[in-house]
Amino acid sequence: MKTEDKIRNQLASHPVIIYMKGVPSNPQCGFSAKAIGILNETKIQYAYVNVLEAPFIREKLPSISHWPTYPQLFVNGELVGGCDIVEEMYNNGSLLPLLNSAVPKEAEAGSEHLSVDEVEKLVKQGIADAEVIVDGEGCDLVITVVSAQFNDLALVKKQQLVMATLKDVLASGKLHAVSVKAYTPDEWQQKQANQASGLLQISL
Repeated sequence: MKTEDKIRNQLASHPVIIYMKGVPSNPQCGFSAKAIGILNETKIQYAYVNVLEAPFIREKLPSISHWPTYPQLFVNGELVGGCDIVEEMYNNGSLLPLLNSAVPKEAEAGSEHLSVDEVEKLVKQGIADAEVIVDGEGCDLVITVVSAQFNDLALVKKQQLVMATLKDVLASGKLHAVSVKAYTPDEWQQKQANQASGLLQISL
């Protein structure tokens, strides 16, 4: 699929989508961070594309949108603008009605965020002995899981095991931008010991 076709497909598939530098949990520029902060305040479900990891989209999108910089917010396939315009519309009260008009009512109702207890319950249903620590709020969470089931597993396999317990809510949009950290009991104990001693543990 050509890059332009991919972009147009993304715009057609997602009523609200932002092209940004970084991801919502870790924006890589101040303008993207401000725009994401505003979107999160509205509680409206949105999709995002990290243009730093999609160089062809980063290069092609400005010729489609006629907007040279990032972030770029689109609603119903139409460019709203960058950070300054998003901020201005939020401040004057015109942003939320626009976003609400783009999101179907059933999708809006289904985008309610899970509670921390619900996230913990889902993980423990799949990983019975898991100790679950959830940081963050809404749909932007850091989930730390400690389990003996992770023994002898590669890092990616540990994370896949956790993500498998959350696949349904991730697909529904109730969770997104989730960061997972998975440790064996020994690894977790060592991490806690390093923190207590003031040593910095580098995550690989």
